[in-house]
Amino acid sequence: MPEPLLEVRGLRKHFPIRRGLLSRIVGQVRAVDGVSFEVHAGEVLGLVGESGCGKTTTGRCILRLVEPTAGSIHFAGRDVTHLPRRELRALRREMQVVFQDPYSSLNPRLTVGSMLMEALAIHRIARGAAARQRVAELLQLVGLAPDHARRYPHEFSGGQRQRIGVARALAVSPRLIVADEPVSALDVSIQAQIVNLLRDLQQRMGLTYLFVAHDLSVVEHISDRVAVMYLGKIVELAGSEMLYRAPRHPYTVSLLSAIPALDPARRRARIVLKGDVPSPAHPPAGCHFHPRCFLAQEVCAREEPPLREVGPGHRTACHFAERLADPGVIPAGALAGSADGADPTRA
Repeated sequence: MPEPLLEVRGLRKHFPIRRGLLSRIVGQVRAVDGVSFEVHAGEVLGLVGESGCGKTTTGRCILRLVEPTAGSIHFAGRDVTHLPRRELRALRREMQVVFQDPYSSLNPRLTVGSMLMEALAIHRIARGAAARQRVAELLQLVGLAPDHARRYPHEFSGGQRQRIGVARALAVSPRLIVADEPVSALDVSIQAQIVNLLRDLQQRMGLTYLFVAHDLSVVEHISDRVAVMYLGKIVELAGSEMLYRAPRHPYTVSLLSAIPALDPARRRARIVLKGDVPSPAHPPAGCHFHPRCFLAQEVCAREEPPLREVGPGHRTACHFAERLADPGVIPAGALAGSADGADPTRA
């Protein structure tokens, strides 16, 4: 097995809680609390979970847009966790990001061409006529016209702006792209177009994605493997087909049961979680998910389950993962497939 392109081990990011006139630290928000995974070259790893689970913070820590509290991040064999600013700037050519909001992520004072040429100039890739030619190629690559380079961001729709964001990420020919919920702010029909674009670019250019999202239907059709996060921790990690067909964590089961069915006659047996998501400042003892879990027993409140192997390439953090394979434990119809066999990215 070749060495992974990206390897994350024990990643933690805790934000201090300050109160009082002296801004004393009275606690910590454990946004990311011991995350470990790897991504191989040419692979798409989906990172999913509820809002506030830490998936976006994980992506930003990997890019060093947010400084991690602890843990290690290795990219292409290099430890980037404490890399000096000058070396980190050079490394950013190989690690890029597509942001969630296509409206606030583009500078309204610059034309599209100026934004793209800025990246080329900073990394000393091209200038003058060569840079303008590269900009035209990038715009065509993402489905826009070369003359769009003269326009400003406010002249484009949300989907077109996100295409510009993708072009900006591709400008420096990166090896890894962190796609931070790149379609969640777009209409459903436009989501399909952007996902298809990302998937096509990945296959044509051999790109590697960390695809952060909360829409499991989209994640299923673009990801090779999927990692499920809950309250700052990865609770399940498996190949996409395996995770959707045979999940081994109760949280994953509940998420899959909530995916809408296209056929009203084939409504899913919804598993409704009790209670609210606990505060990341005061997570429950033992398994963080046990207050809401339908399999929870006394041991779950005492001992935190490790992320262990339950099958080839399938890891889960649950004391009773094997019970989910027993007939009757998961309600019939809860895992009927993300869209009853339909591909939501087919536009």
